[in-house]
Amino acid sequence: MFIQTEATPNPLTLKFMPGVPVMPSGTAFLTSPEDAKVSPLAEALFHTEGVTAIFLGSDFITATKSEAVTWEVLKPLLLTAIMDHFVAGKPVMLSGPSVAANDDDSELVKQIRELIDTRVRPAVAQDGGDIIFRGFHDGIVQLELHGSCSGCPSSTVTLKNGIENMLKHYVPEVIAVEAV
Repeated sequence: MFIQTEATPNPLTLKFMPGVPVMPSGTAFLTSPEDAKVSPLAEALFHTEGVTAIFLGSDFITATKSEAVTWEVLKPLLLTAIMDHFVAGKPVMLSGPSVAANDDDSELVKQIRELIDTRVRPAVAQDGGDIIFRGFHDGIVQLELHGSCSGCPSSTVTLKNGIENMLKHYVPEVIAVEAV
């Protein structure tokens, strides 16, 4: 198994691409060893000193580290844990992700979700992250940042100059976008 790595816009996050599907549907953002109990893969990665978050995407994993450790030390340990996990044939998740659309959503919310899912999430996934729709109230779209997007220095610029402008263009009712 050959696992590629790629830098992300967040210097504390590194993207790992194992060349096999990671999450067949949905994503998972785990920010503590307790959260990681639902994922044998994330649990193994959290055993590595310095790991502060794990994001599981369709075909990639991002690991976020503390500033106290360097990638030179951490990267080989994470590569070994990822390889061992997939070679052993262990499941990535013990249960499915819980990110789903609500059938009761208004047409406006459905349109916002569709734009985020088709135009924003694929682009953000290339950088090792994800953006999840959390709500629309009084003209404000609430989004949750995961993976390399969480804590990224450029995430505010991406939200305001990219996502907010695009949503305002297609959905005039949108007046702002905020991270929650």
